[in-house]
Amino acid sequence: MTIRSVIVDDEPLIRELLEDSLAQIPFIKVVRSCKNALELAQYLQTEPIDLLFMDVQMPGISGIQFLNTLEQPPMIIMVTAYEQYALQGFELNVVDYILKPFSFERILKACNRAQELFQLKKIKNTGSEPQAQYLFVNVEYTLVKIAIADICYIEGLKDYIKIHLSAARKPVLTRMTMKAMEEKLPQGAFARTHKSYLVALSKITVIKRDLVCIDQVEIPISESYKEPFLQAVKKIESPQ
Repeated sequence: MTIRSVIVDDEPLIRELLEDSLAQIPFIKVVRSCKNALELAQYLQTEPIDLLFMDVQMPGISGIQFLNTLEQPPMIIMVTAYEQYALQGFELNVVDYILKPFSFERILKACNRAQELFQLKKIKNTGSEPQAQYLFVNVEYTLVKIAIADICYIEGLKDYIKIHLSAARKPVLTRMTMKAMEEKLPQGAFARTHKSYLVALSKITVIKRDLVCIDQVEIPISESYKEPFLQAVKKIESPQ
C-alpha cells in the first residue's frame, strides 16, 4: 500500500533532504517536489495525492493560507523552522508538525503516523473489518498482550522466538515456532527475510543487497527468502 506524496518547500536543500529521507521509507512514494504553493495547486488540478509535506513560510501564499483554500485536503505533515505556527497547523488536523532541522528518525515517525491514518481511512472507505490489533503470547506461564503495531521484527531460536518491540528495550521471549507466529500476524504486513527472521514491512528503514535495516539493527536476507521478500515489498509499493 503506497502513499503518494508531494513535497512543497521554497528551499532546494530541504526538498533534497526530504526526498533522500523519504526514498528510504518503502511505503512512501514522492510523486512531485514543488517550490511553492502555486506550483502545487497546478499539480493538484490533475493528480490525486495522499500526503503533503508542506513548509509554512514561502514566497507568495504561505502553507497555512494554501491549506485553508482546500475543501478536501490530503494528509498533511508540516515541515518548518517556525514553532509558533504549530497551533494553527493542528487546527487544520495535520498529521504531524516537524521543526527544521530534522532527523531521519523524526521523518520516519511522522510517516508511520500517516500510514496508520491512511490504513484506517482505507478500512472506513471499503467497509472491511479491521484486522486484529493485539496478540497474546505465553511468557513464563503468563499471557502477555503485545500490540502488533509495536513489533519491529521476530527472531527464531529453535523452539523459541524473540519478539523485538519498538516500545520496549528487551525483546519478549516465548515458546513458539516461527510458522505459528506468522499465522497470528496480519497478512501482508510481515515478511520472512531468513528462516530465523520475520520483519514488519512498515518498520524497514533501508533495504540493502543482503540486509534489511530497522533503524540501527541489521537483519540478514538469505537467498532462499530474497525473492518472496522482495515481492512482499513490491506489494506495499504498488497502489492497491
